[in-house]
Amino acid sequence: MNALNELKARFRAAVEKLTDQDPQPFLEMIRPAQDSRFGDYQVNMAMSLGNRLAKPARDVAEDLLAAASIDDFCSDAEIAGPGFINIVIDDKWLKQKLSAVLNDEKLDVNRNRRQATYVIDFSSPNVAKPMHVGHIRSTVIGDALARILRFVGHRVITDNHLGDWGTQFGMIIYGYKHFADDQAYRHDPIAELLRLYRLVREITDFHATVKRLPDAEQELDAAADEFKQLDRQARPDDKAAAKKWRRETARASERLAEIEQTVATMRAKIAAVQASPEKMERFGKHRDIGDQVLAETARLHAGDVENLKLWNEFLPACRREIQTVYQRLHVEFDHELGESYYHDRLSGVVKQLTAKQVARPSDGAICVFLDAFDTPMIVQKKDGAFLYSTTDLATIQYRHEQWRPDAILYVVDHRQHEHFSKLFAVARKWGFDQIDLRHISFGTILGNDGKPFQTRSGETVGLQGLLDEAVNRARQVVNALDDQNPDGPQLDDVARTQVAEMVGIGALKYADLSQNRTSDYKFSYDKMVNLKGNTATYLQYCYARVQGIYRRGGIGPENLTGTLESFTFEHNDERHLALKICQFGEAIDETLVDFKPNLLAQYLYELANAHASFFNSCPVLSSTGNLRQSRLLLCELTARTIKTGLSLLGIDVADRM
Repeated sequence: MNALNELKARFRAAVEKLTDQDPQPFLEMIRPAQDSRFGDYQVNMAMSLGNRLAKPARDVAEDLLAAASIDDFCSDAEIAGPGFINIVIDDKWLKQKLSAVLNDEKLDVNRNRRQATYVIDFSSPNVAKPMHVGHIRSTVIGDALARILRFVGHRVITDNHLGDWGTQFGMIIYGYKHFADDQAYRHDPIAELLRLYRLVREITDFHATVKRLPDAEQELDAAADEFKQLDRQARPDDKAAAKKWRRETARASERLAEIEQTVATMRAKIAAVQASPEKMERFGKHRDIGDQVLAETARLHAGDVENLKLWNEFLPACRREIQTVYQRLHVEFDHELGESYYHDRLSGVVKQLTAKQVARPSDGAICVFLDAFDTPMIVQKKDGAFLYSTTDLATIQYRHEQWRPDAILYVVDHRQHEHFSKLFAVARKWGFDQIDLRHISFGTILGNDGKPFQTRSGETVGLQGLLDEAVNRARQVVNALDDQNPDGPQLDDVARTQVAEMVGIGALKYADLSQNRTSDYKFSYDKMVNLKGNTATYLQYCYARVQGIYRRGGIGPENLTGTLESFTFEHNDERHLALKICQFGEAIDETLVDFKPNLLAQYLYELANAHASFFNSCPVLSSTGNLRQSRLLLCELTARTIKTGLSLLGIDVADRM
């Protein structure tokens, strides 16, 4: 057991002696100290507990210490201020823990926990379109969670719920039937299918925009009139009325500006097409393209022979394309069961929901009405078509039948919050109330302008291009590091290319995973490959620097597995590094509380910083005897922990950079 879990166990018993309240909220107030001047750990529960007991916090702190019985592994426990308890772990216990970490391939991470079965649903791109920047968060967060859960002993099943059955295939089928270039298709089917998809989308958007523009212009006129009326009003003399007037005028101004921008964008889109006689002629022949795309999709779902043939022809090429991205990211799935896999189940799902009176007819559709929501979940439209919600319910049913999961984690962006809230509520009403259904939501990747990250032309950034640019930036860093090597360059061109790929992909992943997943963050190529700061490149360099120590000292595996009298803490930086190494398991535990990989990333960054301080103050190769061996093993444990931690985030390391 790690020190934090041991402290929580001891203080649990102490809290239970003082109160009959649930001790868990109080135990969460035991944390590693942020400043080593205040010990190794801090217990901050005395104030909160004192309020509940109507007793001075310092008295409560004394009672807690007396009842916790921590003297066998803590060398000092001091009550400070109004009732903070500062704790120092005994060096003997710390050295024993280091030895346990050293002799365990999994670094003595606690695996004595109830093993559960997790299904993780992540990435889930539409296979008819290239993967873009919006897919990176789901992909790397889901992969990291799968790796971490497996590491601690859980059974994990990863499932890439591909979008392989939706309207995007109706668009491609329509495009193929009307606009295909047979020679281009034979030469490069993926490029041609992508061209067709973009063309159909452009025509569809154009006609939809033309249709919506009059209503948008009417809305603009109304917003302009509202603002003018408010702006022309005399400012009220009454202070409260004046404040209300200013607020309403500002709100009307903002709304007017938003609608003006929307209308301007719509007019520009229409004008761009009208400026091209060729486009106008082509687009004019397909005025009902939106309805036709839906009709092609419906025919596919109904089993139309021609459309099914085309779908079966297009799908393998589309899947090969996205697989190249996963290969570069080193992401694998146990299953890739797309929407099409569940199509035959959908009518049965609706029948079961209706039979159990979970769903009922409403205006010709079949709906589930939920008390917590203003609108129902529709599971079958009045025209008989099914929806994503129906497929998601069928997927839960299938996963329960096949894998009996304790939990299903959906790694999907925050905009789908309402959908998953409804989905989980319906699933529980249907009978799947024993599965822990979780929406692992995440924020948006932003550009420097604070808006969703896009190319200069306003297009969504393709994921392959994003990876290429990350690797190009990494190559510059790798070249500079190798060129600056005191002994001359160590890497040939092939090796530099391989290391650059590793560093670039790792930098991209870590730039995402080091952020709180629930927050938006600004993307920066320069920051993510920086050798300073919280980046994968910095951590990878820390690992490579340890390997450099071994090379300079002629250190082989036999030198790192030899006898050691005892770890030595001659300098405080040695002890600080040792403590940080021993907190790896704590970081894993904390990461899994709310499934936030950034907590593991933050730990690894702190570990690398601790090693940098150790490296600067504690000579390794020039030391002798037991001290030299102790410091070598601290380096070894640092490198192993960083390598293991980064691997749990899906990131590789290299011996040379």
